[in-house]
This record gives sequence, structure tokens and C-alpha cells, in this order.
Amino acid sequence: MKTYIALLRGINVGGHRKVPMAELRDLLTKIGFSNVKTYIQSGNVIFQTKEIPFTQLENGIRKSIETHFGFEVSVMVRTRQQLQKIFDDCPFSEDQKSNSYFAILSHVPQEDLVEVAYEKVYEHEEYKIINDGLYFYSDKGYGNAKFSLNYFEKKLKVNATARNYKTMLKLLSLSAEN
Repeated sequence: MKTYIALLRGINVGGHRKVPMAELRDLLTKIGFSNVKTYIQSGNVIFQTKEIPFTQLENGIRKSIETHFGFEVSVMVRTRQQLQKIFDDCPFSEDQKSNSYFAILSHVPQEDLVEVAYEKVYEHEEYKIINDGLYFYSDKGYGNAKFSLNYFEKKLKVNATARNYKTMLKLLSLSAEN
């Protein structure tokens, strides 16, 4: 059995696209995953299953959620090692890193698109794109930032979902237990 981490985007935000975590755990167990754990309400799932290609896992989870809850959700699956690499590759200082957001990209964007994304700069905000990770820091906080995940998705032609430092640490810790 291999341990995976599924990151769902845009659930349980502002009362929209509600997905109760207990119900999600039950659903994923019914489709064949074991040791299913969730962390907070924002769509973080750790589970085990036989080794399966990521696209097959993502599509299976996406379709199950759509069938059960009635709406589509963006799903990205990574192994613990992949998530650890994204975390470890953060180019910011330790102080900035602990206040950063880590965006997991659906795939490594094309280099020319990365160059275009870098053309836009805002004062007090920094970001770096490394492979399938995007690192974002704002000294004003994420909620007050001018950049948004939608900007990067559009410019890089990727899907993305972001997690803060504490959530990344917790997901790494929980996935090490499996």
C-alpha cells in the first residue's frame, strides 16, 4: 500500500460546495482507499491504496465527489515524498517560509509561461515558481495580497491549490504516520 495526499480546492468556503469530512472519509473508504484521514475542513485527505497513476486517483476522487455531492471539485494527488520536496524547496528565508503559502500546481508549467508570470510585481509580495510548486509570501498577509491563485492558474495554464505553512507541516506529519 502506498500513502497519498489528496488536496481538494474550493470546498467548504463561505458556505458553498459543502463537503463534510466524515462523509468524505466514508466515501473514499467505499471506493477502496484505506486509512483515510482528513485534516481541517478545507479538503486535505491522507489515504492508502495500491500504487495507481495520479491521474487515475484524481479522476476517481473527482468523479466520486461529483456523483455523491453533486458538484465538481479540483483534486490534486501527491505522495508524501513529493509534498515534502515542495516544502523543502521553498526558496524563502526561514522567517518568510513560516508565513508563506505553498501552491501545488497540476503540472510543471512551460518555461515561457513562467517568464510571463514573473513580469507582474507587487510591492511587499514575493513569489517563486519551482517545478510544480509556487511559493508565495506577502508581508501584509495572504488575505491582503494583490496576487491571487487565479492569476497564476491563468498565466501558467495550470490548476493549483494552496496551503499555508502550518497545514503543510501537519499534512507531512499525518502522512508519515501511515
